[in-house]
Amino acid sequence: MTLTILTPGLEIAYEAHGDPRGFPVVLLHGFPDDVRAWDGVAPALAAAGCRALVPYLRGYGRTRFLDPGGPRMAQQAAIGQDLLDFVDVRALVTIGGYNVQNTTAPSRPASAAEERARWYQWYFNTERGRRGLEQNRREICRLLWREWSPSWGFDDATFDRTAQSFDSPDFVEVVIHSYRHRHGNASGEERFDALDGRLAERPPITAPTTVLHGAEDTVDPARHSERHMPLFPAGTERRVVPGGGHFLPREQPGAVAEAILALLARTG
Repeated sequence: MTLTILTPGLEIAYEAHGDPRGFPVVLLHGFPDDVRAWDGVAPALAAAGCRALVPYLRGYGRTRFLDPGGPRMAQQAAIGQDLLDFVDVRALVTIGGYNVQNTTAPSRPASAAEERARWYQWYFNTERGRRGLEQNRREICRLLWREWSPSWGFDDATFDRTAQSFDSPDFVEVVIHSYRHRHGNASGEERFDALDGRLAERPPITAPTTVLHGAEDTVDPARHSERHMPLFPAGTERRVVPGGGHFLPREQPGAVAEAILALLARTG
């Protein structure tokens, strides 16, 4: 069942699993995905007594902006504020490692192979890319699924269940702004300027954390999370999960659920 909650700027749609009195665990999807990413994980958490909450991010599914004429922006500070508005965060299982970006300074070029893997980001920074995402959103997103998780044999039904979320009227504007803002080609909301400045300093994570990384992730190679480990608390465990690509909760839900439950048991 899909529920909704009002925040200062959004009506956030979310799914809830498990006992309402259970310890809350928030499961966030990214691009191009939606709440269906957690279908293999949420039931295991619910069975262990947790309350699994799975929101649709801004621009996806039934999540809506409250102001019909307001800007459709998705800088990282805005998405982070959405999470804070939704619920408090006490511990973190992060897939892919340290995900905070410095959006106030130009990023340095990566290797040729890494730059090629991010073709969609450069594409979205052009007007041709905006039109392409508008006209071919399902084709583009399906291609990214295949490229980022090359050994994942998902079927048409699996993709189609999630692709419905890409039909949100805000999807294109939100995705385009996200990738243009991170590369300095779009301004953000002024109310997040101070937070953007703090994030640009690459602050260390202080909450108890477990880092998961798919061994076969082709867009965000596992070595990236290894080099960012100094930004996590002492004692943070890092696991490279065999047989998993970028969409780890879909490909290896058992490993993800186990990591979450183990972290909760460790932190009390």
